[in-house]
Amino acid sequence: MTLGNILIGMAYLFVQLFSNKLIASSKIGPNRWLSFSGGIAVSYVFVYVLPSLHKYQEEYGGKAGDLTMETELYFIGLIGVMLFYTVHKAADKAERKHRNGEGSFFWIQISFFGLYNMLIAFIVFGSGKEGVEAAYYGIAIGFHYMAVSHDLWIEDPKRYEKFGRYILAGGIFTGWIVGILASFPPLILAIIFAFISGAMILNVLKKELPSEGKANLPAFLTGVLIHTIITMTLKAIFEW
Repeated sequence: MTLGNILIGMAYLFVQLFSNKLIASSKIGPNRWLSFSGGIAVSYVFVYVLPSLHKYQEEYGGKAGDLTMETELYFIGLIGVMLFYTVHKAADKAERKHRNGEGSFFWIQISFFGLYNMLIAFIVFGSGKEGVEAAYYGIAIGFHYMAVSHDLWIEDPKRYEKFGRYILAGGIFTGWIVGILASFPPLILAIIFAFISGAMILNVLKKELPSEGKANLPAFLTGVLIHTIITMTLKAIFEW
């Protein structure tokens, strides 16, 4: 366990537990903050997640022998999209049915996103990235955790503050520890990355793109441009 892994893991837990207070107390305002975060998330999907998924498919797509269709990992990503979209639709239905906060779907949704957090943290810490690369991509994931947390908090503030944030933080902690201590074959890591990539793409486009009423276009475009320019520059310098 390196010092960098410890610092990133602790930062993730801090963000997960206190992100809503950070956003509420920010002088730039929640709309600007979330629009900026959404811009970073969109850039992260297009300049890192999709290229990495393509790279994994090229490297491991032929492992299935004669049955390979050269799209296996993309299909696993599609499963991630379908599964999390189903959860989102069920959440919307439950919210319309129980507008007073009753019902058990809160626990299903928060548990599902606890698993989501765990898999993302596992990929971050289990992929073997170190130094500047680990720190830089870790920052993008931190913004993503913050946006997802805020979205879940809006749906049920009381139960989120009392229970939800600790479940989500527990998912991060579990993925952090397993990613550091356990060793998995690269193909398994590629499969998990493909699944969580599909889920992340859905969550970013559905949850993190600011709605018209809350969007701050300059902040969003700033997030996109800053993250994209820095990412492409670092990729060129370090040949990631």
